[in-house]
Amino acid sequence: MITAERWTTLTRERLLWLYDRMTLIREFEERLKLLIETGMPVGSGHFYVGEEAVAVGVCAVLEPTDWIASTHRGHGHCIAKGVDVRPMMAELFGKATGTNRGKGGSMHITDIRVGMLGVNPILGMGTTHAVGAAISAKVRKTGQIVATFFGDGAASIGAVHESMNLAAIWKLPVIFVCENNGYAQATPVEYAIAVKDIAERASAYTMPGTVVDGQDVFAVWEAAQAAAERARAGLGPSLIECKTYRYYGHHSADDPHRYRTIAEEEAARARDCIKRFREKVLSQGLLSAAELAAIDQRNQTLLDEAVRFAEESPLPDPSELFTDVYVTE
Repeated sequence: MITAERWTTLTRERLLWLYDRMTLIREFEERLKLLIETGMPVGSGHFYVGEEAVAVGVCAVLEPTDWIASTHRGHGHCIAKGVDVRPMMAELFGKATGTNRGKGGSMHITDIRVGMLGVNPILGMGTTHAVGAAISAKVRKTGQIVATFFGDGAASIGAVHESMNLAAIWKLPVIFVCENNGYAQATPVEYAIAVKDIAERASAYTMPGTVVDGQDVFAVWEAAQAAAERARAGLGPSLIECKTYRYYGHHSADDPHRYRTIAEEEAARARDCIKRFREKVLSQGLLSAAELAAIDQRNQTLLDEAVRFAEESPLPDPSELFTDVYVTE
């Protein structure tokens, strides 16, 4: 639970930003789901719906110059870090105006300008990119920090543990964020993980390990704030395990009812992060219903613009087939 003292550091503008980012992620993913289901040429997708509080709570403590490294379920991380949804949507349509000029698609979205090192489809490998960026920041003494996201399925991947070990040895400014949504594709976390909480593994690398309610953006923000302060002070990395839930299947063609119950899904949706945020800020008079409604409308309009931008953008010229693919110097 966020403390009274912590509330005082969250300005009204920051509260509005938290709601704006969470609802923009939700609107983007729900719109993408509809596009896929109606046969638009956007390919498959790994929806982030239900987990919005994790990406937003973590990115809320980062500076524009800080970095993040993502996963195959990365649209939410991109939007939370500030990637424009218009080129994101164009990338999904394979258009020349996309973030990767139409060559990357859903699992490769990148925007270095806002500190988004890239969506990475290889399980757990975003952690290795984060360590590399953190070494760069430490050597150059820039004061930048890096947050890297990975799921409960990636929590046992060797590269993740190698990354945490190196980050601990060199006291690198990395925040390791485990998004534990309960399933590695269809495998329940309790079947695959020997410890009660994945955060317990932090002790092996002499870093703090914290378990938070990933459906509470304030709880995520508080844990991320402590980890960011530690990283900026040169004290090294932290591991945050966010207990969260994805509302849909592992990917757009996956039927989650093959391995989980409707009752379980309903219980998770009852704790929806956006619903809980609205209840908290409205009950305490921190924001008004009119302000939240205005954000909802603005984000719906923005997604209308994003889809229109993607549809009207040109396809890459065939002459661009090998540009920006191979190093030429």
